[in-house]
Amino acid sequence: MIRFEHVTVTYPDATRPALADLDLVVPEGELCLVVGRTGSGKSTLLRAVNGLVPHFTGGRLEGRVLVDGRDTRDHPPRELADVVGLVAQDPQAGFVTDSVEEELAYSMESLGLPDPVMRKRVEETLDLLGLVEVRDRALATLSGGQQQRVAIGAALTAHPRVLVLDEPTSALDPGAAEDVLAALHRLVHDLGMTVLIAEHRLERVAQYADRVVWLPGGARAAVAGDPGAVLAEAPVAPPVVRLARLAGWQPVPVSVRDARRLAGPLRDELPAPPAAAPRPTGDLLRARGVRVSYSGVEAVRGVDLAVAGGELVALMGRNGSGKSSLLWAVQGSGRRSGGSVRLDGVDPADLKPAVRRRSVGLVPQQPDDLLYLHTVAGECAQADRESDRSAGTCRAILERIAPGIADDAHPRDLSEGQRLALVLAISLTPEPRALLLDEPTRGLDYPAKTRLAEALRELARAGHAVVLATHDVEFAAECATRVVVLAGGEVVADGPTAEVVTASPIFSPQVAKVLAPRPWLTVDDVRTAMAAR
Repeated sequence: MIRFEHVTVTYPDATRPALADLDLVVPEGELCLVVGRTGSGKSTLLRAVNGLVPHFTGGRLEGRVLVDGRDTRDHPPRELADVVGLVAQDPQAGFVTDSVEEELAYSMESLGLPDPVMRKRVEETLDLLGLVEVRDRALATLSGGQQQRVAIGAALTAHPRVLVLDEPTSALDPGAAEDVLAALHRLVHDLGMTVLIAEHRLERVAQYADRVVWLPGGARAAVAGDPGAVLAEAPVAPPVVRLARLAGWQPVPVSVRDARRLAGPLRDELPAPPAAAPRPTGDLLRARGVRVSYSGVEAVRGVDLAVAGGELVALMGRNGSGKSSLLWAVQGSGRRSGGSVRLDGVDPADLKPAVRRRSVGLVPQQPDDLLYLHTVAGECAQADRESDRSAGTCRAILERIAPGIADDAHPRDLSEGQRLALVLAISLTPEPRALLLDEPTRGLDYPAKTRLAEALRELARAGHAVVLATHDVEFAAECATRVVVLAGGEVVADGPTAEVVTASPIFSPQVAKVLAPRPWLTVDDVRTAMAAR
């Protein structure tokens, strides 16, 4: 169904290819997972399937890409629309209408399908992706996760033979991600659809994959094959695979179910995990009775949240539970319908923007909102000046989170993960007393997330308060000292990380599921315990 024949893609003014000498065959009816470090060429590979590379992006494509027998050099994206559906990393950038139903119908209208067919497919897709309750909503009023499901649905309604998805679960809560991936799995198995997915949260997707393609980056050849065998050698691998490496399990499992069958001896050998450290005293940030309403809809309902200096709090909950609204209300520039917020005794909403940035920083879901200069070096230098830091401070932070990004690169030309890393570096430069992050791991690979976790832990050790809204249960398990769960705009759980996440199978990390009932959370925790033993 998809064939890459010695494909090399080089973008204008680039010093090296984004994709080098790729040979790959994806048969019909397979779910193929593309993995690799941030910036390794995953998005380029996906966009070459529907002809966006090079017809839209420019640059030079050597070799050829065949999709259902059509050469993408001779067929631009509009001539592949009946075969290939693409869901990009940023769903908002691809929307062409204003409401959910209109967006779901748009691709079918472009193909000239009759009205009864369109109506039937819209209803099927609303049910398939759990969008019935928001069918009449404006796209701009949806949460990031809801927008992502609409983008997936808009591609599905055209009934393409090939579906290409770039980070399809990055903005979805764990339950919604499972539902979407299960739906894709059914389409592959029941209808013979070919699905190509690039994803950093491999713990969600690996178990569904028939084949994994690892892009090492640079001039190294891609590696394709059985998921367990490929991920066992790749530097990016889900926790269950890294646990298997540590324990020496063979064959390497990619699902929790298979790992549990091998984990009995390890569970018996491990000691009890250490008790959680006591919560720091002296609240630095305190919100009382915060309410946020939009057009009569109450997104946040009287939330109380106290965060001490030295705490790293993960704010979790399903899409639309009020996490982003709460962060913006606490930061001071967002809507607040009621309640109060105090940071060091001052309401951030009363501070001027420059002063507020140094007091409470916020990294939004859409990192592009904070990028407006033409080079990475320019953005970093501007962050240093605005934060009154010595030259090179922001650049050093960026190098720690995502090394190797060129100074002269345009921020808009970076991958989603690299842009996010740049915005994180800009936000960390002033070392705000409180730092709020909204889905800070979207587009980041596992090594980058580990480096980000260490940077956040350093801030916490220095007495700063850190709050991150996230659906990434593995990241929360790795770095959070406390987890607060929202549902319907209200707090439904608040406690130490291990206590909260292991109480719910939805929010439980892979290691905890494999080693249950022993409450171990991460591979590093297990490695430390094994070394001590």
